Amino acid sequence: MENKEIQKLLDFIAQSNLDEVNIETSELKLSVKRYGQAPVVHTVAAAPAPVAVAPVVAPVATPVAQPTAPVAPVVAASNRVTIKSPMIGTFYRSASPESPLFVEIGTEIAKGKTVCIIEAMKLFNEIESEVSGRIVEVLVENATPVEFDQPLFVVEQ
Repeated sequence: MENKEIQKLLDFIAQSNLDEVNIETSELKLSVKRYGQAPVVHTVAAAPAPVAVAPVVAPVATPVAQPTAPVAPVVAASNRVTIKSPMIGTFYRSASPESPLFVEIGTEIAKGKTVCIIEAMKLFNEIESEVSGRIVEVLVENATPVEFDQPLFVVEQ
């Protein structure tokens, strides 16, 4: 399923009166549950694909985009990788303004650790690291718009 197809599906679900939707194909498992105002979306890629789909959680916040997963291509130094935005949306470093930041410079992370949230189409998508290492750079300011494939963090492995 392409990102645009997932985005259209989530938009349709968000505008409907459905409280829960489950979709499963050979390459994707999608579960969307709405709790109160903000829905929670969990997606899992069943087979290796060019773009994986990340789990999504609904904290208290605002704005827009579409769900997908983190990407960690190599940066200039061979022991450094970037974590890039898997979607267009608004970047948040914590679950809410009162919550602590998910990661800071110097934070040791493991594969699967949530590093930020990207809000897309009023859905709050937790972005998980696909690498282990230490955060050496945060490339985006909190509560700012991000583009698909935009570098968010630099991780030293």
